[in-house]
Amino acid sequence: MPHERADSPTADQSEHPGEKVAVVAAGGLPWRINRGELEVLLIHRPRYDDWSWPKGKLDPGETIPECASREIFEEISLRAGLGIPLPSIHYRVSAGLKVVHYWAINAQNARVRQDGKEVDSLLWCTPSRAAELLSNTSDREPLAALVSTYEDELLDTWPLVVVRHAKAKPRASWTKGEGDRTLAASGLRQAQAVKGLLGVWRPERIVSSPWKRCISTIAPYVKANKVKVKLVDALTEHSHERKPRKTAAAFEAVFDKGVPAAVCVHRPTLPTILRQISTHLNTTLTGRLPTADPYLTPGEVLVLQVTGGSRPTVVSVEQYRPYDD
Repeated sequence: MPHERADSPTADQSEHPGEKVAVVAAGGLPWRINRGELEVLLIHRPRYDDWSWPKGKLDPGETIPECASREIFEEISLRAGLGIPLPSIHYRVSAGLKVVHYWAINAQNARVRQDGKEVDSLLWCTPSRAAELLSNTSDREPLAALVSTYEDELLDTWPLVVVRHAKAKPRASWTKGEGDRTLAASGLRQAQAVKGLLGVWRPERIVSSPWKRCISTIAPYVKANKVKVKLVDALTEHSHERKPRKTAAAFEAVFDKGVPAAVCVHRPTLPTILRQISTHLNTTLTGRLPTADPYLTPGEVLVLQVTGGSRPTVVSVEQYRPYDD
């Protein structure tokens, strides 16, 4: 069951067309395989005396996936990259219409514990048992999608994040070498925001053009997480202009590693990179990649969830803009 998501509080609002969303929240469905069987993790909240998924409300200036990642850590101490996006749910609360965005969370071999305040008990159980216990019946919708994805053998994925470098100083006013052109002041702020957004998917490997504006975009994340960076000349604008096939091959090599990764690139290289991604795209996602220039705005990311195997397949596509001046 492939998926697509944009960073919109009103996504999947078919049952409430045009109604303003009053509350935006996000969370996840932790899952693991225990003795060959799928299990999911429910939380019990003493304030409401209910069973639900770890989730919480959006903080000011926070993207929806960052909210999900933060809430999952705060409630059950789980630090794990978000997996495939699951269906969002809508229901009414005292403030009005509420939307909750969900992701699958691979919690295999992870230690989880309740925070003791908002959550006082945790329960690993089968999906069928979870469906019986869930207090909000609408929470069964993302559960059903998770189970369907598991049955299709598409649940165990790794993230590949494509990052367009943050806003650079204007080309026309730059008198030095193009590879040395630096980020604008707003671009430096975007780079800090990119750090937070990349932390949602926790890439272990960073591949980047060696030009300064790309390096500066991923530098805050690299410094904070002490991950290694591979600089690839084939990803520069000049190399792409001369030999686009080498750019495509350099990006393809990221698929071969099969580990959570982020690739920082320039706008002119995006058409070639998107074509390369399309060769791995699940057929039900055809047409979901950006098609119009500039494809991604400065600092924007394209998040792909990829299944393993001899021929990696992209099974979900998401697009997020972490910061905009």
